Amino acid sequence: MSESHVQRLSTILLDAITDKDPLVQEQVCGALCALGESRPEEVLLACAEHLRQHEKLAHPYRTMILRAVETVVSSRIGELDKDVARTTILLASGEMTRAKELVCDWQQAASNVLVALGKRFVGKVMEEMLSKFQPGLLPHYFVVQTLANLSVSNAFGTVPFLTSILSTMLPMLSLAKHDSMRVVFCFALQRFSESTLEYLANLDQAPDPTVRKDAFATDTLSAYDILFHQWLQSREAKLRLAVVEALGPMSHLLPSEKLEEQLPKLLPGVLALYKKHAETAHMSKSLAQILEAAVSVGSRTLEVQLDSVLAVLHAQVCVPVESSSPLVMSNQKEVLRCFTVLACCSPDRLLAFLLPKLDSSSERTRVGTLQVLRHLINAAAAQMEVKKPFILSSMKLPLLDTNSKVKRAVVQVISAMAHHGYLEQPGGEAMMEYVVQQCALPPESEPQKPCADSENLPADGVRAISISTLYLVSTTVDRMSDVLWPYLLEFLVPVRFTRALTPLCRSLVHLAQKRQEQDADAFLIQYNGNATLPSPYAITTRLLVVSSKPYLGDGRGAASLRLLSVLHRNIHPVLGQRWATTIPLLLEHLDEYTEETLPQKEWEEKLLMFLRDTLAAVADNTWICQLSLEMCRQLPNYNETPQEKNFLYKCIGTTLGAASHKEVVRKHLQELLETARYQEETEREGLACCFGICAISHLDDTLAQLEDFVKSDVFRKSTGIFNIFKDRSENEADKVRSALVLCYGHVAARAPRELVQPRVESDIFRNMFQCFSTKVLGIKVETKDPTLRLSLVRSVCMASQAVCGSARGSASHFSRKAELVGQMMEFIKAEPPDSLRTPIRKKAMLACTYLASLEPALEEQVQAELVHSCLHSVLAVLPEPTVEDGRQESLYLDTMQALKDLLTSLLQRDMTSQGLQRMVEHLSPWIKSPRGHERVRALGLSACLLQYFLEHLHVSALVPFHNLGLLIGLFSPRCADLWPATRQEAVSCVYCLLYLQLGYEGFSRDYRDDVAEQLLALKDGLVHPDPAALFHSCHSIAQVIAKRLPPDQLISLLLTLFEGLGDPDKDCSRAATVMINCLLKERGHLLLEKVPELVSVLRAKLQETREEHVLQAAQHSVYLLASQHHAAVVSSLLGSPLPFDSHTGTLWRALAVEPGLTAQVLGLLLEKLSRDVPFKEGRAFLLSTTPDRVATLLPLAATCALYEVTSVPASGPAVLELYPQLFAALLLRVSCTVGVQLPRNLQAKERRSSGSGPGFRSLEPCSSAVDALQAVLLRGGNEDVVQRMELEGGWELLRTSAGHEEGVARLASAMAKFAGPRLPLVTKALFSTQSSVYDIQRVTSTAFLAELLSSNVVRDLMLLESLLDNLAARQKDSCASVRRLVLRGLANVATGSPDKVRAHGPQLLTAMIGGLDDGDAAHSLVALEAMVGLARLLDLVEAWDLRSVLLHVAIRIRPFFDSEKMEFRAASIRLFGHLNKACRGDCEDVFLEQVVGGLAPLLLHLRDPQAPVTAACRFALRMCGPNLECEELADVFQKHLQEGRSLHFGEFLNTTCKHLMHHFPDLLGRLVSTSLFYFKSSWEDVRAAAPMLTGFLVLHVEAEHRPQVDLEQLLAALQLLLKDPAPAVRAKAAETLGRLVKFA
Repeated sequence: MSESHVQRLSTILLDAITDKDPLVQEQVCGALCALGESRPEEVLLACAEHLRQHEKLAHPYRTMILRAVETVVSSRIGELDKDVARTTILLASGEMTRAKELVCDWQQAASNVLVALGKRFVGKVMEEMLSKFQPGLLPHYFVVQTLANLSVSNAFGTVPFLTSILSTMLPMLSLAKHDSMRVVFCFALQRFSESTLEYLANLDQAPDPTVRKDAFATDTLSAYDILFHQWLQSREAKLRLAVVEALGPMSHLLPSEKLEEQLPKLLPGVLALYKKHAETAHMSKSLAQILEAAVSVGSRTLEVQLDSVLAVLHAQVCVPVESSSPLVMSNQKEVLRCFTVLACCSPDRLLAFLLPKLDSSSERTRVGTLQVLRHLINAAAAQMEVKKPFILSSMKLPLLDTNSKVKRAVVQVISAMAHHGYLEQPGGEAMMEYVVQQCALPPESEPQKPCADSENLPADGVRAISISTLYLVSTTVDRMSDVLWPYLLEFLVPVRFTRALTPLCRSLVHLAQKRQEQDADAFLIQYNGNATLPSPYAITTRLLVVSSKPYLGDGRGAASLRLLSVLHRNIHPVLGQRWATTIPLLLEHLDEYTEETLPQKEWEEKLLMFLRDTLAAVADNTWICQLSLEMCRQLPNYNETPQEKNFLYKCIGTTLGAASHKEVVRKHLQELLETARYQEETEREGLACCFGICAISHLDDTLAQLEDFVKSDVFRKSTGIFNIFKDRSENEADKVRSALVLCYGHVAARAPRELVQPRVESDIFRNMFQCFSTKVLGIKVETKDPTLRLSLVRSVCMASQAVCGSARGSASHFSRKAELVGQMMEFIKAEPPDSLRTPIRKKAMLACTYLASLEPALEEQVQAELVHSCLHSVLAVLPEPTVEDGRQESLYLDTMQALKDLLTSLLQRDMTSQGLQRMVEHLSPWIKSPRGHERVRALGLSACLLQYFLEHLHVSALVPFHNLGLLIGLFSPRCADLWPATRQEAVSCVYCLLYLQLGYEGFSRDYRDDVAEQLLALKDGLVHPDPAALFHSCHSIAQVIAKRLPPDQLISLLLTLFEGLGDPDKDCSRAATVMINCLLKERGHLLLEKVPELVSVLRAKLQETREEHVLQAAQHSVYLLASQHHAAVVSSLLGSPLPFDSHTGTLWRALAVEPGLTAQVLGLLLEKLSRDVPFKEGRAFLLSTTPDRVATLLPLAATCALYEVTSVPASGPAVLELYPQLFAALLLRVSCTVGVQLPRNLQAKERRSSGSGPGFRSLEPCSSAVDALQAVLLRGGNEDVVQRMELEGGWELLRTSAGHEEGVARLASAMAKFAGPRLPLVTKALFSTQSSVYDIQRVTSTAFLAELLSSNVVRDLMLLESLLDNLAARQKDSCASVRRLVLRGLANVATGSPDKVRAHGPQLLTAMIGGLDDGDAAHSLVALEAMVGLARLLDLVEAWDLRSVLLHVAIRIRPFFDSEKMEFRAASIRLFGHLNKACRGDCEDVFLEQVVGGLAPLLLHLRDPQAPVTAACRFALRMCGPNLECEELADVFQKHLQEGRSLHFGEFLNTTCKHLMHHFPDLLGRLVSTSLFYFKSSWEDVRAAAPMLTGFLVLHVEAEHRPQVDLEQLLAALQLLLKDPAPAVRAKAAETLGRLVKFA
């Protein structure tokens, strides 16, 4: 590229900088910078020239150009020669100072250019700046700023100039009247001072090491006088801030004596500004610098100013810090820096000032003081070392503070103290106790209030930081180990530290392990002199109890168990090995669950097992007694946590069970009874569990202690031996009695069975009832307290179960049985019958169940009353409408199970048919109840009882089962109950009854009857509410019953079923009718009457009533009539009004019962279907151009009748016989009714009927034909075809004009897949439609036959030749759709019979090429089909056949690449790919020309807006790769263009162009010219891709090939693109212009 071309390229880009779109502007700047990377000097000169020539260019665009210049200068500073640098300096200087007023962005950009140049050409930049920095004249604002920034960016180059600059600048200060100039002078003085200090700090690297600070003292002092004495008094806030920022670094350059002299004025002056400014970060930074300067010179004046400085600084540190405000955070940092400086010179005065502030009433003052204190402890450790005791003593008041923010600050101070040895001093333990107290804070004790103060932290924030501090101090500060161990153990047991247990345990585990590693003996806890440490028993108890709720407090269970494991030597010497095995298992169990999923009872049992194992391992009675004593002592600690107290009771019981001293056991049990809080339910339960567990080892002592307590004065409300009870109310006494009753129950349940059984009646039940009832004036009075009642029921249940479970319990005589059963019945009757809120009735029934198995047997009347009471108590309970949790539902299920157990236990005592009958009689009213929930429960109980009776049936002699018919008649109609569960239970009852009959007939119990087993299959079908399926199942059930019912039971069964006809449940009534008809099937006779009249009468009868038996009779009558006069019946029914009502449909369906009759009916209907034309044409309006098609009535009625008949499963054989005719006729019926309307009179009926309900079937001609076709397929055994069509939406497509062809194709595909054997006759029937006068019928048949060719079943059935011949004959059809479908069918051979393609290759190729030239339309659908077909065939035809047409096809399809229609673009490009694929890398040169010519369009259409086109381009390019004979390029295409892989177009295009230009550089001109054509594409993305292709080609081509490109033409085209309406296109054009740097 010549010099003029570089300039032109730069000019084009610079002209485009004025684009309105920001993204384009950014891309133009990027291109300009890219050009500058290669030719920095030319670009810089071009930019300078452009700015000079366009003086009126708006400053935003000048700014962008200057920023590009800065970028080029910064990246290529080392390559610039002096002349270009000089030109650029002059340019930037001129731009910067062109406008006298401030235009910040523009002038700042120019200033940045100068600063960038100053890094290398500092002399020239300084020369230019000094030329505009003349004595006596105020310079431009940005001249001063540039000098300031230059001094920082290049201190070594600038500082030597500072003396002259300052000498020139100082007189100017008095000339500056505007605040903006004063601000920039202050900024310059600040930067000059900073650069000077940097220079002096690095003199060893400086060019002039002789420079001294004194050289700047005079100038700095002069500037200081003006800034401080004059400008600082300004009212302008910005100026005051600029002055203060400058004074900070300037103070280091002032002479020491002058600084000392000025401090009395300087410090108050700076401090006074804090009151005037909200943002104080810069002032604090400057103040820190001034203080550092003062301290460095040993200022004495500072001491005088110290109090005022501290007061201001302290006020600043107490400002609330907003974490989102960087300035406030910066201010805090600088203020703390000031405190650090002051701590180095006056630590005593600093602490004397700070520590009293801890007693301030202001929260912010206290928090701020603590923050300073923490900072001093960390940052001024050396100065604070001797002050440790003083600081510790001053922390007493903060430790008492209740404010959350103060607490947080205190914890942070303590953390700092821990790291610096403060806590090893006296008083350090109080600090750690404070941290532990904060760890124990409740998570939400102080809810956060919505206010602006972000420091209003909740207690949880304090707790979190305290937990973190405790752990860090314990684990990372080695010196704290001796302070914390064993001191932290003191916090384990006190309840107030419960919430701190998890962090405490974790810290203690770490400390213990650390000490154990250092010295095993030192690890042992020394109790001498440590009276406050908890005992091993206290530690064990505490950690074990809190582990019962393991996930509370951030997982305290696992932490406690780990601490126990570590402390094993301190607990007992023998526990180490045992706990090393058991505790890890407990921890693994916790890891498997979460708080929501942990089974609590199972976990508590594991802990109790761990405790039992520990006690067994210790085997020391003294140790065990001490442990039990400690457990009893800790009981009051858990009054607020009842669940944990309940578990502690269990632990006490377990420990007492392991103790051998009976006196100790009885003493502890007595104390437990005296001190228990009986008003608490969980405590009563825990106490009872304790006594039950203890009774396992000490039954006699436990019972004796309980009896002693029962005999006390507590129940007589008088002063007794237990003073604690003397003021108890009756309610309190009931709670005591409730607990005692529970204790007896748990003792009976847990104690050894052989020891309990002799004492149940004499001791346990006697004392239990003595506790339950009281006497007033000698009269027995029972309590109404529900808690006491439930306790008695539970205890009776536990005791009864214990008796039954003993070896001799069920055989012994239990004298109190009737009394207990009566008591339980009273409890059951007292419960509300319609709701279930307590488990009383469940427990009472369980108790009765256990009692029922004991001797003596209950009287019959008592038993009947018991059954009646229990059934009424449970079955009548209303179902819960909503269940918020599973507790209520679980209670009901448990209660129902208890009822089942009770009834089976009663049935067990009378295992006869009479006993079974009595039980069913009790249930009979509930079985017939009008309430569904009662019926389903009663049937469930009946099924349970029958199953139990069947399983336990023993027949010693063959006896009849007299009640069979009666029972089956009761249960069988329920097979059609409204409730699905009731239906299933009814089948189960019938099933059991049939097997009972088989049992009575002498069959063994394991015999399985095939007929009876059919009921199980029928049972599953009863879940669904489909009436047809339901009554079909009832019929099947009746058939099973009929086969197995003894003859003598038939009359009783029928009588019972006839009674069932009046059942209020209509479904059950209809089920009875179905069963009656089935049973009487062989006994009925038919009456023959005049057919038309009878059909009319039957229809009228059906309209009058809906009774099931009338329907059955009507169906049967129609069947008989049609058997004799099928033609007359069909004609009569066809004369019924359309649409057919449900009764007419029922009569049609009755004709499908017998195959022979059905075939005759179907034949007649087919004849009626073809007798009349399918539709008549007429115009609804005179002006209408499209005729309306109106369906004719007879074919429409015949179609509806076909559906009704073939919808019956029994019509299957007849349908199979006429399958080809039915299929072809209905398919053609569908085709010729698409879009056909109903006659007007039927349209009105259709609208009225459409709202009749979900069972309504549309009369619309096409829909009725589709429904009939579906029914034929179903009856023909082709359910898979129907399902496939349904899944694919084929049926809906068939009904629409737009989707009809696709629907036919999907039907053909489904038929080929699932109904292959049917196809020969079906195709034969469809061949005849070639001569149909209706185009749509020819289209439909052609579409069906064409799709068949895509299946291999055609080849298997030897249909290929006949299909090809038939389609070939249709090639010249007058209908274009037929011709198009012919081509599709011929192409389908590639899918269905690929091995036959070669044999028919010339014929297929000829047809396809003929299709390419079909019609004159530019977008012929036939041509489109031909392209798609060719793409499918090319891989399969003979190479010789293909070679002759390859070029012709390629040329013919090339215009379609840029077609406006997406389908044509996609098809032509994909076919092009197949043409390349067919060459297999061996193509003639003439075709290779076509490949090369298509390369650029394919690459660009990868950005086509339509996804199918881009996918086709991917495929075509992958196929082109081998033909290009470039392995690298082929690999790129294969790697990047795989289907489904995302494509980074820019990266791919770059790589492709790189390989193209490396292997085919001669193609550059051709590819560029092709891409230029697409510069005018109508698609925006393609238009944007075209310059990208050009740019990448140019980027990678070698220099000698660049002449192929007409650069002038390319630049002109790109220049036009820069004016494109699409921003993306303009951006890509600018990007390409940047790549043309390769021509440079």
